[in-house]
Amino acid sequence: MMLVIGAAVVLTYIVPSGTYQRTSDGLVVPGTFHVIPKDYIAGLRGQKSTAILAAPASPLALLAAIPIGMERQAALIFMILFVGGMFGVLQETGALESGISRLVAASRGNVVAVVSVVMVLLAAGSSFLGLISEYLVLIPIAVLLAERLGFDALFGVAMVTIAAKIGYLTSVTNPLALVVAQPIVGVPVFSGAGFRAATFAIFLPIGIWFLLRNARRSSAVASETASVPRLSFRHLALLLILAGAVVLMVVGVQQLGWRTQELSAMYLGIAIVLAVVAGLGSREASQAFLRGMQGMVLAGLLVGLASAVEVILRDAMVLDSIVAFLARTVEGKSPLVVAVLMMIVQMIIDVFIPSTSGKAAVTMPILGPIGHLAGVSGQVTVQAFLFGNGLMNTLTPTSGMLLAYLAAGRVSYGRWLRFVLPLALMLFALCIATLAIAVLIGI
Repeated sequence: MMLVIGAAVVLTYIVPSGTYQRTSDGLVVPGTFHVIPKDYIAGLRGQKSTAILAAPASPLALLAAIPIGMERQAALIFMILFVGGMFGVLQETGALESGISRLVAASRGNVVAVVSVVMVLLAAGSSFLGLISEYLVLIPIAVLLAERLGFDALFGVAMVTIAAKIGYLTSVTNPLALVVAQPIVGVPVFSGAGFRAATFAIFLPIGIWFLLRNARRSSAVASETASVPRLSFRHLALLLILAGAVVLMVVGVQQLGWRTQELSAMYLGIAIVLAVVAGLGSREASQAFLRGMQGMVLAGLLVGLASAVEVILRDAMVLDSIVAFLARTVEGKSPLVVAVLMMIVQMIIDVFIPSTSGKAAVTMPILGPIGHLAGVSGQVTVQAFLFGNGLMNTLTPTSGMLLAYLAAGRVSYGRWLRFVLPLALMLFALCIATLAIAVLIGI
């Protein structure tokens, strides 16, 4: 991450600075991009950009941007820490281990059945409801489940991450992506859901097959259920509380408009309830909560580091320049080529702007008219946006949530990249074919 941040600092000296005009809603106004003169000496002195004169990032920004990025992501970082604290308390009770042992025993170690059901549910939550950061709470459970099935932590992290990312890639009714992207290009919100549902039905089985085919068991799993004791009443009550917390989380996000602050408070409250029901003493529960938070410190730090990259590029006013340059590469091509290029443009921009809604607000007002002039429908433009966003978010080191997933499961980024890259290439080829079909049938 420090190398990525350093590369961002170098980019601010290479890429010309410029900006688009924006509406009161923060949407880019097409055709308004203009270059802003850059004062390199001011950048070296650590001075800030102004509306009429840009300054590249100071070499000190390599460090200074990190606390700024962490401050901007403070709410998410605290939520990550509280997720860890809650699971620290839950692990102290022993209920989670007992529940997963019973699940594995009841399925007789049938990996295909367990993994398929889990991934379908998680992918549906992402594709239909837009859940993604909320799944961080499930990483410790998935890792423990993977271990009980005889696999390592990578398998557990991949089970959640692949399902969640394919859900975002297809986004049948994902409100975080569609509510912003579709109105900008002039199509009704949630229209075209049938075509996206077809992509969901095709892409997800490929993801499940890939995980099951490439994962290697590290140990055998006994099929006998008699050796696993039945859940105690207290453990069952604790697991029901956890299940109720998941339902409350979904309802809170979808119906009550909860954001990270409210979710943090919920995780803290659930930790207290778990401790009381389990009969833990105050000192025992507090120490368990702190141990859980310590396990998530790296995840929180990585979120701040990823945010620092966008801070550097935005402050030096080069983000809009990158978007403008990439948009010009799409112009003047055939509809099929334009559709594929728009997806690739979205993949590149995702490295600099990982936020789905933020990327839609910046890119869709520009790419929408370009696609229209090339004979590409608004639905296809949205589809290219969804594909580019979902594909790159599975790989990019600037995705704070991906890094948080990996850190929570204690899986290195390099190991994850080596594992998932073949799947990403398969999905990339499939996305190109899907866009070609979309252009030909005129969705």
